[in-house]
Amino acid sequence: MLKAVILIGGPQKGTRFRPLSFEVPKPLFPVAGVPMIQHHIEACAQVPGMQEILLIGFYQPDEPLTQFLEAAQQEFNLPVRYLQEFAPLGTGGGLYHFRDQILAGSPEAFFVLNADVCSDFPLSAMLEAHRRQRHPFLLLGTTANRTQSLNYGCIVENPQTHEVLHYVEKPSTFISDIINCGIYLFSPEALKPLRDVFQRNQQDGQLEDSPGLWPGAGTIRLEQDVFSALAGQGQIYVHLTDGIWSQIKSAGSALYASRLYLSRYQDTHPERLAKHTPGGPWIRGPLFCF
Repeated sequence: MLKAVILIGGPQKGTRFRPLSFEVPKPLFPVAGVPMIQHHIEACAQVPGMQEILLIGFYQPDEPLTQFLEAAQQEFNLPVRYLQEFAPLGTGGGLYHFRDQILAGSPEAFFVLNADVCSDFPLSAMLEAHRRQRHPFLLLGTTANRTQSLNYGCIVENPQTHEVLHYVEKPSTFISDIINCGIYLFSPEALKPLRDVFQRNQQDGQLEDSPGLWPGAGTIRLEQDVFSALAGQGQIYVHLTDGIWSQIKSAGSALYASRLYLSRYQDTHPERLAKHTPGGPWIRGPLFCF
Protein backbone atom coordinates (compact mmCIF):
# COMPACT_ATOMS: atom_id res chain seq x y z
CA MET A 1 0.00 0.00 0.00
CA LEU A 2 1.26 3.44 -0.98
CA LYS A 3 0.19 7.02 -0.44
CA ALA A 4 1.15 10.36 -1.93
CA VAL A 5 1.33 13.83 -0.42
CA ILE A 6 1.35 16.97 -2.58
CA LEU A 7 2.57 20.12 -0.83
CA ILE A 8 0.55 23.02 -2.27
CA GLY A 9 1.64 25.88 0.03
CA GLY A 10 -0.72 28.78 0.54
CA PRO A 11 -1.82 32.28 -0.44
CA GLN A 12 1.17 34.10 1.05
CA LYS A 13 3.23 32.40 -1.63
CA GLY A 14 2.80 32.68 -5.37
CA THR A 15 3.46 36.41 -5.42
CA ARG A 16 5.32 36.01 -8.71
CA PHE A 17 2.07 34.74 -10.24
CA ARG A 18 0.26 37.99 -9.48
CA PRO A 19 -2.07 39.34 -10.74
CA LEU A 20 -3.07 35.95 -12.20
CA SER A 21 -3.04 34.27 -8.78
CA PHE A 22 -5.65 36.74 -7.50
CA GLU A 23 -8.23 34.87 -9.56
CA VAL A 24 -6.82 31.31 -9.59
CA PRO A 25 -4.91 29.67 -6.72
CA LYS A 26 -1.41 28.78 -7.89
CA PRO A 27 -1.93 24.97 -7.58
CA LEU A 28 -4.90 25.26 -9.96
CA PHE A 29 -3.11 27.51 -12.45
CA PRO A 30 -3.41 25.88 -15.90
CA VAL A 31 -0.21 24.30 -17.21
CA ALA A 32 -0.51 22.57 -20.60
CA GLY A 33 -4.26 22.89 -20.43
CA VAL A 34 -4.95 21.37 -16.99
CA PRO A 35 -4.47 22.55 -13.40
CA MET A 36 -0.85 22.42 -12.31
CA ILE A 37 -1.36 19.72 -9.68
CA GLN A 38 -3.40 17.50 -12.00
CA HIS A 39 -0.12 16.38 -13.56
CA HIS A 40 1.03 15.26 -10.09
CA ILE A 41 -2.22 13.46 -9.32
CA GLU A 42 -2.23 11.66 -12.69
CA ALA A 43 1.30 10.41 -12.09
CA CYS A 44 0.50 9.23 -8.55
CA ALA A 45 -2.69 7.48 -9.67
CA GLN A 46 -0.70 5.40 -12.17
CA VAL A 47 1.54 3.86 -9.49
CA PRO A 48 0.31 0.33 -8.63
CA GLY A 49 -0.82 0.09 -5.02
CA MET A 50 -1.62 3.79 -4.62
CA GLN A 51 -4.44 4.06 -2.09
CA GLU A 52 -4.80 7.75 -1.30
CA ILE A 53 -3.55 11.17 -2.37
CA LEU A 54 -3.36 13.95 0.22
CA LEU A 55 -2.91 17.64 -0.48
CA ILE A 56 -1.38 19.68 2.35
CA GLY A 57 -1.38 23.46 2.46
CA PHE A 58 -2.95 26.50 4.10
CA TYR A 59 -5.31 27.65 1.37
CA GLN A 60 -8.90 28.09 2.46
CA PRO A 61 -10.90 25.17 1.00
CA ASP A 62 -12.86 27.41 -1.38
CA GLU A 63 -15.23 26.36 -4.15
CA PRO A 64 -12.66 26.00 -6.98
CA LEU A 65 -10.41 23.76 -4.86
CA THR A 66 -13.34 21.71 -3.60
CA GLN A 67 -14.70 21.22 -7.11
CA PHE A 68 -11.27 20.20 -8.37
CA LEU A 69 -10.87 17.60 -5.61
CA GLU A 70 -14.32 16.14 -6.30
CA ALA A 71 -13.59 15.90 -10.03
CA ALA A 72 -10.17 14.33 -9.39
CA GLN A 73 -11.65 11.65 -7.14
CA GLN A 74 -14.17 10.71 -9.81
CA GLU A 75 -11.66 10.74 -12.65
CA PHE A 76 -8.96 8.70 -10.93
CA ASN A 77 -11.17 6.60 -8.67
CA LEU A 78 -8.96 7.36 -5.67
CA PRO A 79 -9.52 9.27 -2.43
CA VAL A 80 -8.04 12.75 -2.94
CA ARG A 81 -8.25 14.82 0.24
CA TYR A 82 -7.12 18.27 1.31
CA LEU A 83 -5.60 18.76 4.77
CA GLN A 84 -5.44 22.42 5.78
CA GLU A 85 -2.58 23.62 7.97
CA PHE A 86 -3.45 26.02 10.79
CA ALA A 87 -0.47 28.18 9.71
CA PRO A 88 2.40 27.95 7.21
CA LEU A 89 4.48 25.05 8.55
CA GLY A 90 7.28 24.83 5.99
CA THR A 91 7.98 21.93 3.66
CA GLY A 92 8.13 19.40 6.50
CA GLY A 93 5.86 20.79 9.21
CA GLY A 94 2.65 19.70 7.52
CA LEU A 95 3.98 16.17 7.08
CA TYR A 96 4.61 15.90 10.81
CA HIS A 97 1.38 17.66 11.80
CA PHE A 98 -0.72 15.27 9.69
CA ARG A 99 1.43 12.19 10.35
CA ASP A 100 -1.52 10.16 11.67
CA GLN A 101 -3.49 10.68 8.46
CA ILE A 102 -0.44 9.90 6.33
CA LEU A 103 0.35 6.68 8.21
CA ALA A 104 -3.27 5.52 8.53
CA GLY A 105 -3.56 2.05 7.02
CA SER A 106 0.19 1.41 7.45
CA PRO A 107 1.51 2.38 4.00
CA GLU A 108 4.76 0.79 2.86
CA ALA A 109 5.99 4.24 1.83
CA PHE A 110 4.62 7.59 0.70
CA PHE A 111 5.59 9.99 -2.05
CA VAL A 112 6.01 13.67 -1.29
CA LEU A 113 5.78 16.09 -4.22
CA ASN A 114 6.13 19.86 -4.29
CA ALA A 115 3.25 21.33 -6.28
CA ASP A 116 5.36 23.90 -8.11
CA VAL A 117 7.45 21.49 -10.17
CA CYS A 118 7.00 20.16 -13.69
CA SER A 119 8.23 16.62 -14.31
CA ASP A 120 7.49 13.35 -16.03
CA PHE A 121 7.40 12.00 -12.45
CA PRO A 122 9.36 8.71 -12.61
CA LEU A 123 7.57 7.46 -9.50
CA SER A 124 7.54 3.77 -10.44
CA ALA A 125 11.30 3.87 -11.03
CA MET A 126 11.77 5.51 -7.63
CA LEU A 127 9.63 2.81 -6.03
CA GLU A 128 11.71 0.07 -7.64
CA ALA A 129 14.90 1.69 -6.36
CA HIS A 130 13.40 1.99 -2.89
CA ARG A 131 12.36 -1.66 -2.80
CA ARG A 132 15.82 -2.81 -3.90
CA GLN A 133 17.46 -0.91 -1.06
CA ARG A 134 15.15 0.53 1.57
CA HIS A 135 16.11 3.75 3.32
CA PRO A 136 14.07 6.44 5.09
CA PHE A 137 14.58 9.10 2.39
CA LEU A 138 14.87 8.84 -1.39
CA LEU A 139 15.24 12.11 -3.30
CA LEU A 140 14.74 12.57 -7.03
CA GLY A 141 17.69 14.43 -8.52
CA THR A 142 18.68 15.77 -11.91
CA THR A 143 21.67 17.66 -13.27
CA ALA A 144 22.11 21.37 -13.94
CA ASN A 145 25.00 23.53 -15.04
CA ARG A 146 27.25 25.21 -12.48
CA THR A 147 25.41 28.53 -12.57
CA GLN A 148 21.89 27.08 -12.48
CA SER A 149 22.74 24.74 -9.60
CA LEU A 150 23.15 27.69 -7.21
CA ASN A 151 19.38 28.27 -7.37
CA TYR A 152 18.47 24.84 -6.03
CA GLY A 153 19.27 22.34 -3.33
CA CYS A 154 22.57 20.71 -4.29
CA ILE A 155 23.38 17.06 -3.66
CA VAL A 156 26.77 15.41 -3.33
CA GLU A 157 26.33 11.67 -3.80
CA ASN A 158 28.41 8.55 -3.54
CA PRO A 159 28.37 7.50 -7.23
CA GLN A 160 28.55 3.81 -6.33
CA THR A 161 25.81 3.64 -3.67
CA HIS A 162 23.90 6.88 -4.47
CA GLU A 163 23.95 7.84 -0.80
CA VAL A 164 23.60 11.58 -0.24
CA LEU A 165 26.87 12.59 1.43
CA HIS A 166 26.28 16.33 1.55
CA TYR A 167 23.26 18.57 0.96
CA VAL A 168 23.19 22.38 0.73
CA GLU A 169 20.10 24.43 -0.08
CA LYS A 170 20.89 27.22 -2.58
CA PRO A 171 24.63 27.38 -1.89
CA SER A 172 26.62 30.57 -2.42
CA THR A 173 29.35 28.68 -4.28
CA PHE A 174 29.33 25.63 -6.54
CA ILE A 175 28.79 22.37 -4.63
CA SER A 176 27.50 19.86 -7.16
CA ASP A 177 25.69 19.71 -10.49
CA ILE A 178 23.09 17.33 -8.99
CA ILE A 179 20.04 19.25 -7.81
CA ASN A 180 16.98 18.38 -5.77
CA CYS A 181 13.81 18.01 -7.88
CA GLY A 182 11.39 18.41 -4.95
CA ILE A 183 10.01 14.89 -5.48
CA TYR A 184 10.61 12.30 -2.75
CA LEU A 185 9.77 8.80 -1.56
CA PHE A 186 9.75 8.42 2.23
CA SER A 187 9.51 5.37 4.44
CA PRO A 188 7.33 5.73 7.55
CA GLU A 189 10.59 5.95 9.53
CA ALA A 190 11.29 9.28 7.82
CA LEU A 191 8.85 10.96 10.21
CA LYS A 192 11.12 10.26 13.19
CA PRO A 193 13.71 12.92 12.24
CA LEU A 194 10.83 15.36 11.75
CA ARG A 195 9.68 14.55 15.29
CA ASP A 196 13.20 15.27 16.54
CA VAL A 197 13.19 18.68 14.82
CA PHE A 198 9.75 19.45 16.26
CA GLN A 199 10.84 18.55 19.78
CA ARG A 200 14.02 20.59 19.44
CA ASN A 201 12.05 23.60 18.20
CA GLN A 202 9.62 23.14 21.08
CA GLN A 203 12.46 23.19 23.60
CA ASP A 204 14.03 26.24 21.97
CA GLY A 205 10.69 28.02 22.00
CA GLN A 206 10.52 27.68 25.77
CA LEU A 207 13.64 29.81 26.15
CA GLU A 208 13.00 33.41 27.07
CA ASP A 209 14.32 36.49 25.32
CA SER A 210 15.44 34.60 22.22
CA PRO A 211 14.37 36.77 19.24
CA GLY A 212 16.13 34.58 16.68
CA LEU A 213 14.01 31.49 17.35
CA TRP A 214 11.52 29.88 15.01
CA PRO A 215 8.04 31.43 14.98
CA GLY A 216 6.62 28.06 16.02
CA ALA A 217 7.73 24.56 16.85
CA GLY A 218 5.61 23.17 14.04
CA THR A 219 7.66 24.89 11.33
CA ILE A 220 10.03 22.36 9.76
CA ARG A 221 12.13 22.83 6.64
CA LEU A 222 12.83 19.49 4.99
CA GLU A 223 15.82 20.83 3.11
CA GLN A 224 17.75 22.60 5.87
CA ASP A 225 16.47 20.86 9.02
CA VAL A 226 16.43 17.30 7.75
CA PHE A 227 18.37 16.72 4.52
CA SER A 228 21.37 18.87 5.45
CA ALA A 229 21.45 17.44 8.97
CA LEU A 230 21.19 13.76 7.98
CA ALA A 231 23.37 13.76 4.86
CA GLY A 232 26.24 11.31 5.16
CA GLN A 233 24.52 9.20 7.82
CA GLY A 234 23.23 6.44 5.54
CA GLN A 235 19.61 7.61 5.63
CA ILE A 236 19.22 9.71 2.47
CA TYR A 237 19.73 8.49 -1.09
CA VAL A 238 19.20 10.01 -4.50
CA HIS A 239 17.60 8.60 -7.65
CA LEU A 240 18.81 10.42 -10.75
CA THR A 241 16.56 11.15 -13.72
CA ASP A 242 17.27 12.50 -17.19
CA GLY A 243 13.58 13.18 -17.82
CA ILE A 244 11.90 16.55 -18.08
CA TRP A 245 11.94 18.78 -15.02
CA SER A 246 11.58 22.46 -14.13
CA GLN A 247 10.30 24.63 -11.33
CA ILE A 248 7.13 26.69 -11.76
CA LYS A 249 7.73 29.85 -9.78
CA SER A 250 6.18 32.42 -12.12
CA ALA A 251 3.74 32.74 -15.00
CA GLY A 252 6.71 32.82 -17.36
CA SER A 253 8.07 29.54 -16.03
CA ALA A 254 4.58 28.06 -16.40
CA LEU A 255 4.87 28.71 -20.15
CA TYR A 256 8.14 26.75 -20.24
CA ALA A 257 6.56 23.93 -18.21
CA SER A 258 3.62 23.88 -20.63
CA ARG A 259 6.06 23.46 -23.48
CA LEU A 260 7.69 20.49 -21.72
CA TYR A 261 4.38 18.79 -21.03
CA LEU A 262 3.06 19.47 -24.53
CA SER A 263 6.16 17.85 -26.00
CA ARG A 264 5.10 14.60 -24.29
CA TYR A 265 1.35 14.77 -24.95
CA GLN A 266 1.63 12.99 -28.30
CA ASP A 267 2.60 9.88 -26.33
CA THR A 268 0.82 10.45 -23.02
CA HIS A 269 -2.36 12.45 -23.79
CA PRO A 270 -2.95 12.76 -27.55
CA GLU A 271 -6.61 13.55 -26.85
CA ARG A 272 -5.56 16.88 -25.34
CA LEU A 273 -3.84 18.09 -28.49
CA ALA A 274 -5.60 20.16 -31.14
CA LYS A 275 -6.20 18.29 -34.40
CA HIS A 276 -6.04 19.40 -38.00
CA THR A 277 -9.48 19.97 -39.49
CA PRO A 278 -10.44 20.32 -43.17
CA GLY A 279 -10.26 23.96 -44.13
CA GLY A 280 -8.86 24.88 -40.77
CA PRO A 281 -5.46 26.32 -39.87
CA TRP A 282 -2.36 24.20 -40.23
CA ILE A 283 -1.03 23.52 -36.71
CA ARG A 284 2.73 23.50 -36.32
CA GLY A 285 3.84 22.00 -33.05
CA PRO A 286 1.67 20.66 -30.18
CA LEU A 287 -1.22 22.82 -28.99
CA PHE A 288 -3.66 21.79 -26.32
CA CYS A 289 -7.41 21.92 -26.77
CA PHE A 290 -9.64 24.06 -24.53
